[in-house]
Amino acid sequence: MLIDADESQLVLVDFQPKLQPAMFEAEPVWANAHRLAQAAHLLRVPVWGTEQNPSRLGAMPPPLREACQRVLAKMQFSAVEEGLAEWLQPPPAAPRGNARSLPRHLQKPQQQEEGRKSIVLAGVEAHVCLLQTALDLLEEEFEVWVVTDACTSRTERNRDAAYDRLAGAGAELVTSEMVIFEWLRSAEHPDFKAVQALIK
Repeated sequence: MLIDADESQLVLVDFQPKLQPAMFEAEPVWANAHRLAQAAHLLRVPVWGTEQNPSRLGAMPPPLREACQRVLAKMQFSAVEEGLAEWLQPPPAAPRGNARSLPRHLQKPQQQEEGRKSIVLAGVEAHVCLLQTALDLLEEEFEVWVVTDACTSRTERNRDAAYDRLAGAGAELVTSEMVIFEWLRSAEHPDFKAVQALIK
């Protein structure tokens, strides 16, 4: 199963400046997150962000924050506990016609829009906020794709333990290039050269 850009949303979890110095291999992780956000913008994939306790840990860096449609400030480790799943669901369909024109039992049921159910996750810390958010998203019946080269923790062991647990729970482990090229699907995609330039 490939990741489809038309069914995807990107969530950037807690890429905050005060966390960065303590993270394992932080520089390439932040760079890969930025590359993902740029590719998502070019390919019209919605981008959301979260910030853990931003009054203490600061806001996301401007290039990442500006890529996000909205940024969720949170105190819970799982962003789902603070309302992220509601942001990721499609808006309810507007009622059609005059609701009073027919008795309720004769009205056609409203079709619920499917929405974008593939959630691509990148962030820190992999074994805390990212893990808990991913597990809760799986419970909410989203498909979860964890971008391993755009995630980290303070230690390699904690990061790898998170990946083991996520894979066992049903999340797909991918890399940023896997995501980007699956979003593109073809060298004939109209945005191929612009996206390819992000990788070179």
